Amino acid sequence: MQIVTAQPRLGFIGLGVMGRPMALNLLKAGYAMTVYARRPAAAAPLVAAGARAVASSAEVARAADVVFTLVTTSADSEQVALGAHGIIEGARAGGVVVDMATISPLATRRIAEALEARGVEHLDAPVSGGPMGAQSATLAIMVGGKPSVFERVRPLFERLGATILHMGDHGAGQVTKACNQLALTVTAQGVAEALALARRCGLDPARVREVMMGGVAASRVLELFGARMVGRNFGTGIDTRLYHKDLGIVLELAQEAGLPLPAGAAVKQQLNALMDAGDGSADFSVLIRVLERAITLSDTIHEFHGT
Repeated sequence: MQIVTAQPRLGFIGLGVMGRPMALNLLKAGYAMTVYARRPAAAAPLVAAGARAVASSAEVARAADVVFTLVTTSADSEQVALGAHGIIEGARAGGVVVDMATISPLATRRIAEALEARGVEHLDAPVSGGPMGAQSATLAIMVGGKPSVFERVRPLFERLGATILHMGDHGAGQVTKACNQLALTVTAQGVAEALALARRCGLDPARVREVMMGGVAASRVLELFGARMVGRNFGTGIDTRLYHKDLGIVLELAQEAGLPLPAGAAVKQQLNALMDAGDGSADFSVLIRVLERAITLSDTIHEFHGT
């Protein structure tokens, strides 16, 4: 593979279902890349494609001008950036850290402040589009941070996504992603309820979904998650536990803003039930199971009472 040495050297930390294809897209564009993953097997496809694997986040930062991170929780992002053997121990003044995880805006601002005290720039750049968007480089990328740093990194974002918008100062990307996740999860709850009602009334949910896709109720959520609900395909996609985490961030943000979110709070209870039932590793379309279990329980109670 031809490496373009005039371009910035990149680092990537967090090579899961989203990070791995994103890093591969940057590699395919010819950028030199250093990677770190807690599980060496996760880095293997990147190494095979020409990346260099190292033993810590600090080592990635020493070798890179721009470091991308995409881990799971706010605590994970803070540990990778600021913890022992973290980016802050290896980053040089003038470098850029781009956090593409979905985390708390407050955590994002703490990370940005600590890095900028060392002369290291920071952008929060969470994404939407799922694994398919990561693979096809069609993600929506919502960015918070300095406009000048955003413009500096924009050519890299263009290798990852199709919709790329600067939303404001540090944390603005995360606030935008919280709004996205609120709309997505509440819509998915509506889809689950509609399809469960169709089945309960003796209709074919697949045909009901087909009609809905031709009307005003049509949406990307109905298209993707509705198809998985109808097909009982709960094994592919993004884990429910991640939406549970994201909706927790949404509700915390709303509490800080003094804004009630009744629909969001109701969906959070549904997600709590899924987590309690051990469905955290299933695709988010498993949301329909909460309703189905409630129907089964109601039928059992009616049978017991002879009603």
